Amino acid sequence: MKSARVATIIFGIVAVGLGILFKGQNVAFLVGLAFAIAASANFPSLLLSILWRRFTTNGAVWSIIAGGLTAVVLIILSPTVWVYILGKEEAIFPLKNPAVVSMSVAFIVAFVVSLLTPEKKAQQMFDDEKARTYLGVGAE
Repeated sequence: MKSARVATIIFGIVAVGLGILFKGQNVAFLVGLAFAIAASANFPSLLLSILWRRFTTNGAVWSIIAGGLTAVVLIILSPTVWVYILGKEEAIFPLKNPAVVSMSVAFIVAFVVSLLTPEKKAQQMFDDEKARTYLGVGAE
């Protein structure tokens, strides 16, 4: 819970900073960038926790960190910031929205870290959790 609060504060500060930097940009495009960061940080862990028995807590934590940071760094290196905001000639990262790359990084990190740090108890509890997730049994 503590790490979730710290991450929320950090991402909030980054979001405010990006909002100030992107003043005057297309709002719909900026919403797309916010979704890219959120999807990169959250979606791989959410999906794998539901579908993959060997997914671990360490895999989730490192997936969230890798996906979120990769998305933010690639947005900074994209044409939106590098060319339009900073006035450089050419961007380091060619895509305007980094979600394809940053989500892939998050999935890869989740797989690798989960395989390197197995949790036997979590694997045993997976079937009980699966029934609760799909059917709502025992969620009362």
